Amino acid sequence: MRFEEILKDEPAYRIKQAKQAVFKDLADNWQTVTTLPLAWREKLEKEASLKINCEIFEDKKQSAAKALIILEDGNKIETVLIRHAAGRQTVCVSSQVGCPLGCKFCATGKLGFKRNLSAQKIVNQLIVWNRFLKSQGTDKRVTNVVFMGMGEPFLNYEQVISAIQIIHDPDGFNLGARRFSISTVGITEGIEKLGKEKLQINLAISLHAPTDALRQKLIPINKKYPLHKIFRAVDNYLVKTKRRVMFEYLMIKGVNDSLKEARELVKLMRHSLYLVNLIVYNPTQNFQASTRTTVQRFKEYLKSHGVAVTERYRFGREIEAACGQLALKAN
Repeated sequence: MRFEEILKDEPAYRIKQAKQAVFKDLADNWQTVTTLPLAWREKLEKEASLKINCEIFEDKKQSAAKALIILEDGNKIETVLIRHAAGRQTVCVSSQVGCPLGCKFCATGKLGFKRNLSAQKIVNQLIVWNRFLKSQGTDKRVTNVVFMGMGEPFLNYEQVISAIQIIHDPDGFNLGARRFSISTVGITEGIEKLGKEKLQINLAISLHAPTDALRQKLIPINKKYPLHKIFRAVDNYLVKTKRRVMFEYLMIKGVNDSLKEARELVKLMRHSLYLVNLIVYNPTQNFQASTRTTVQRFKEYLKSHGVAVTERYRFGREIEAACGQLALKAN
């Protein structure tokens, strides 16, 4: 974080005071941080401003909110807060400005790729939401972080892991490692690196099709990372970590939702630590969502053949904050 660089030659307690202000007290202006000398507050205000330029949109049920963040160079990113009835506050963060992968079902892919985000810009997304929750007069704070927003996290691996370390730090937001999930289309180098990390971070694979032929139509980079390479990397990850891996599967009408695809998916789901997460597609320009009946039939087929399967509840659709809809639109 920028303020740490500025204070690096100061006594350790100074950095601790600054972290308390940023991560615990959620200060948005250094001048309010009276534990620091005036000279330092002025320097930090000038060189490491706590201001984050953003606009927040809430859905009518207040179960989800989307923040459009404008970066210093004029680029924009989006991040989403999902407010679960059970009390969890999950933030979906972006790791890149745009995305280079061009997945056919994803609105972000149409934006193209601009650049990677620094660890600080990733962490700032949590700061936005914790400030938002504080402003509502609640003591609730972000409890879970999923790297499922704009961009492919494993194409920005070092900054993503650095951000997680900052958020995990007891002097940061002090979130447990198992509160983090990283979703990848199957960048095998990233899967291999994650398996070596000391932090027990959850892994999710954006699968969305059970055969290479179909998957390559939806996810062009499948040509470089075909299913056999992905599953080999995942199995090596399981040997090292013994942690369950989630396979995300968007249910797209007439594309990947027939019993034929269900049968092919059963063949892939051969490990007890594999879990399929069905996601009802949020319509963009090219595709439509599977019907409720089709989703239920698909789900029951998997279950009847011994596949562990869950279904993700849809949040944020009305403010275009749901899975696959992040495309820098103000609502």
